[in-house]
Amino acid sequence: MATLTVNIPKTFGALLIGGLFASMLSGFVITQVVVYFKLYPSDTTRLKTLVLAVWFLDTCHTICIWLSLWSYLIDNFGNPGNIDNIYWSLALSVLFPAFLTFLVHNFFAHRIFMLSKRNYLLTVPIVVLAILRLVSACVTTSFMLRLGTFTRFKADVRFIFTTGLALSTTVDVIITASLFTLLQSSRTGAATLDAVIDALIRYTFETSTLTCAGTIASMLCWALTPTNLVFMGLHFVIGKLYANSLLVTLNTRESIRRARSQDHGLRVDIMKEPRKAHRSHDSGEITLQSSQVDNKSKEERFMKVEVVVERSVQMEQP
Repeated sequence: MATLTVNIPKTFGALLIGGLFASMLSGFVITQVVVYFKLYPSDTTRLKTLVLAVWFLDTCHTICIWLSLWSYLIDNFGNPGNIDNIYWSLALSVLFPAFLTFLVHNFFAHRIFMLSKRNYLLTVPIVVLAILRLVSACVTTSFMLRLGTFTRFKADVRFIFTTGLALSTTVDVIITASLFTLLQSSRTGAATLDAVIDALIRYTFETSTLTCAGTIASMLCWALTPTNLVFMGLHFVIGKLYANSLLVTLNTRESIRRARSQDHGLRVDIMKEPRKAHRSHDSGEITLQSSQVDNKSKEERFMKVEVVVERSVQMEQP
């Protein structure tokens, strides 16, 4: 009778496909971690610890995913009604990415904090929402372990899982909007350095859009089709997207710095341009010609945008 009520593709199939995609993205995480330690051996201990923590949590998440798939597909092969059970490994697959997401959100919050010249009004709401999202995930995991079935979980505490996904989406939107506004306001008209800022904005949108889209898709599937497990398959992938977004942000610093180095020739030319002056016949004062004044203002703009770029491509000490 159970075989007639269980939609195999949208339950077992959704978990399997989600697990396969999550494993592929976990491979990308490992690659990004290796690249990071090769490119940035002189980074601070705090930043290296963050990368290792993200890798550890991502690995634990992947292990939980495959333990869950083993329980559903191998240990209980031929028993479709078993899909309603929530195993401890599946419950923990919600908890590990929650801690990972919390680290990523705080990384970007710190980035915004430094870029906005320590603006607490902009940063504190992000941190508070990130904490609430973590608490929601912890409560969700607790109820999953205690209730033991999706039927009871959906009936009793469905709103908690929805709240966690909504909070995560909100934090992503705030972070993206804040970074875009701060970077956009840093433009000075210098073509090369404005191109660097464009690259930073592009990376911000690309990474944030993926995580935000994944979270929204999972939330919609949970809200609109709670009788299947498509939402859980998507949730497997979300944590991997957050891990990759942080590591890509860190690893793109080298290419951004190369782009900045192309600007050195232009700056040297500006500095080496001979100074010209003329003596006023009336007062005997020496006055710099307008070309030198223009060059000085250009140099000041370069220095200003360099500070902005440096703050945006690396974690600075507070």
